[in-house]
Amino acid sequence: MSIYDEDPELQSLVDFFQNMISERPTFDSFMDLADESPDLDTAVLKFETRDDFIGNAVYRILHGGIISAVLDTAGGAAVFMSVYKQVKGKPREYQTKTISKNATVDLRVDYLRPGKGKRFTAKAWILRAGNKFAVTRMELTNEDDVLIAVGTGTYSVG
Repeated sequence: MSIYDEDPELQSLVDFFQNMISERPTFDSFMDLADESPDLDTAVLKFETRDDFIGNAVYRILHGGIISAVLDTAGGAAVFMSVYKQVKGKPREYQTKTISKNATVDLRVDYLRPGKGKRFTAKAWILRAGNKFAVTRMELTNEDDVLIAVGTGTYSVG
């Protein structure tokens, strides 16, 4: 069960942004990540290996750009939920305006092991949230719970 099942207001807000994506697909929609976040403090995104995610065809290893993009998206999702906690119960226009200010300012990724696997999970959480910026920590593991990469991201929030 994800947080979206328990919070209709959050699901409605996510649906609002998803409808925008359906009109104009984004890079995030290309990655086709399944959001299984359990609460408003931890973003959990899952995906399966696809041929167009492979960087090393011989060993079937994920491309570093996909790893980086997934970690960045997970960090952004953690920030989204953190900001949502602040705007919950406020008018939709205020919510969308505030949440839409979420943008990556800085991203560091450490590749620890080759991205081998069939299914991957990215987890992210807030290290510090202020009025203007939030800092997140992200981890990418495969189906065997092997840590593939970690990241730290800074995002604008206001």
